[in-house]
Amino acid sequence: MKEIKDFNLGKNSSISDIFKQMHDSGGFTSKKLALGTGILEKMLKDKESLNFLSFPADIIATGSRGIVKDMVKNKWFDVIMTTCGTLDHDIARCWKDYYHGDFFMDDKELHKKGINRLGNILIPNESYGIIIEDFMTKILKEISKDKKELSTYELVWEIGKRLKQDSIAYWCWKNKIPMVIPGITDGAVGYQIWQFSQDHEFKIDVLKDEKLLSDLVWNAKKSGALMIGGGISKHHVIWHNQFKKGLDYAVYITTAQEYDGSLSGARTHEAISWGKINENADHITIEGDATVYLPIIFAELVNSL
Repeated sequence: MKEIKDFNLGKNSSISDIFKQMHDSGGFTSKKLALGTGILEKMLKDKESLNFLSFPADIIATGSRGIVKDMVKNKWFDVIMTTCGTLDHDIARCWKDYYHGDFFMDDKELHKKGINRLGNILIPNESYGIIIEDFMTKILKEISKDKKELSTYELVWEIGKRLKQDSIAYWCWKNKIPMVIPGITDGAVGYQIWQFSQDHEFKIDVLKDEKLLSDLVWNAKKSGALMIGGGISKHHVIWHNQFKKGLDYAVYITTAQEYDGSLSGARTHEAISWGKINENADHITIEGDATVYLPIIFAELVNSL
């Protein structure tokens, strides 16, 4: 058995110092955080690995958007899997601010004032729906002059090249990293696409996304993923990877419980039973809030990659 050691940190201790000591001193979830970051480092250094990043849209309403943007900018991942709301927040925050609130505000009063609450984040109507509607109406008119049908990753690239450099979509376009959004109609951007299609010849071809994912996975020698939260983003990653005998690296970050059988709460070992994570994979589930963990993980990986 390996003994537990006390942390020994000083004023000049770095993130790396903390992570090194977590392996000997960390308990409970802190030990999992250290182990999970080690798996990600190994995964990102493996040149044979096709690497996925999946996450839900809510974290893009927070400062974690900057972490995800830098991961894409640094080309850490080969494929991004997310939800329509990611585009919503990424577009809106290029021009308008979101604001701090709290979980216990009067939601009736907020509604009367035209302010939407996402947890403890406040999003005024003028910072969200209006911005997205104006932007999407303009670019869809531009795009549809030459292109009548796009996959979701092609749509993201078209959006990205029209956004500022502090956006995730810009760096997806710049680095030609596909962002696949299986549930593209479930958000403000998707709704604008549907409305535009009522009067114009324009379609989203989600089957083209599936072709891309299938080709990438079938040709990959290895694959790995950092999966934040659950839902369609997470499942689409593990679904496609079952066709190459499962992920070789897998790190889940989740706040959900597994007792209700939900995908969000399912731990990595459950996916092994489905063949979605390989039996010999390096894998771990880290319980907790990704907005706490992502800056810490990123700071450690920046120093080690």
